[in-house]
Amino acid sequence: MTPDGAHTTEGSGFFAGLPLLATSRDTFDPGQYRPAPDDWEVAVTDIVDSTGAIANGRHKTVNFVAATGIAALRNLCAPIRIPFLFGGDGAVVMVPPEFATKARIELARVRGMAARDFELTMRVGLAPVKEIRRLGRDVLVGRYEPTPGNSFGVFLGGGVGLLEDSIRGRGSNDLAALADVPAALDDGAPVDLEGLSCRWDTLHSARGAMLTLILQGSADLSDVHARVAALAGPDAQTRPVSQDSLTLRWPPADFMLEARARRRGGSLVLWACRVLIDSLVVRFLLARAKPTGKFDPQRYRAEMVTNTDFCKHDETVCLVIDCPRAAIEAIKSYLEQVAPARGIRYGIHVSETALMTCLVTSAADSLHVHFVDGGAGGYTSASLSLKNAAQTASSAKRIPDS
Repeated sequence: MTPDGAHTTEGSGFFAGLPLLATSRDTFDPGQYRPAPDDWEVAVTDIVDSTGAIANGRHKTVNFVAATGIAALRNLCAPIRIPFLFGGDGAVVMVPPEFATKARIELARVRGMAARDFELTMRVGLAPVKEIRRLGRDVLVGRYEPTPGNSFGVFLGGGVGLLEDSIRGRGSNDLAALADVPAALDDGAPVDLEGLSCRWDTLHSARGAMLTLILQGSADLSDVHARVAALAGPDAQTRPVSQDSLTLRWPPADFMLEARARRRGGSLVLWACRVLIDSLVVRFLLARAKPTGKFDPQRYRAEMVTNTDFCKHDETVCLVIDCPRAAIEAIKSYLEQVAPARGIRYGIHVSETALMTCLVTSAADSLHVHFVDGGAGGYTSASLSLKNAAQTASSAKRIPDS
């Protein structure tokens, strides 16, 4: 039994029973990960041509739609805790076997909603852990929990990456076929996205610029991550969300994203009004800065600083940090020096801002998590930078010395 009273490390309570990883540094300890049960299923989503959408000024839409898969499956499985990971233009979620059939339907509906309401094409896939293991990869899960009750999934073993590659057409054809989610499963029924919102203004750097960094490599990346963190500065200052950067204006700039997502087939006008009223009430409570019932606005704002995601799976680490520009240059120089010798690949994007999408289960009970992406492209641009660097390196290897 776990301290919260009802879960073991098997069955539906698998994730809730994992060791707690309180800091991003803890996620580099493989001893804290556990093999996922064979009968759990891994879901992945990916927005097609997110680069083009972001170039057309739709970065917030891409982030919001990427988070819909997390919200839908999390609400489906509630109150069971499940691992999930946000990647800017896609997501990874794991569900217990009893929800597998419904999860496949929800993924089909999410994909349909992305196309109908947001004009974005989304890839989705769902496969059992045991089938991934048959292909020689594993799914090991860690539970990153920066504050009590607010957990994110982190993964090792290569299974997540194989599934992502497979639905993109460059992994296993057999796994892609197994993970396929037929379009016929989308019946147009509304998706439960309760708690998903994007009401906060763009986050502006308080220290210089927002650095979005993707690291990849089969070698242990813990010391590289630690060195990058040390160059960036103290943890409390490098967090992309800070009290100074949190601004909630009214009406929220992107309130129509939430209205479209949550209307569940109802009137868009009525849902827009509801979102506006809800956001006005929240703004009033936060501006008042005094507890109302169980909700403490000052505590909530403080928790928002810590309850942000950290993306780590297989050989990939992704992070957004607020850095002085001199520190960014030092980080670039360090990576340029260490990457070739360590076989590390990296992608970097620098912007003035970051974006935040929120998933709130209960603000009064301190149950809320926040997905952050660097502004002006963020993870998508850093990923493109990484791919370009890899292609350049590959081309250089093929050119014989004269």
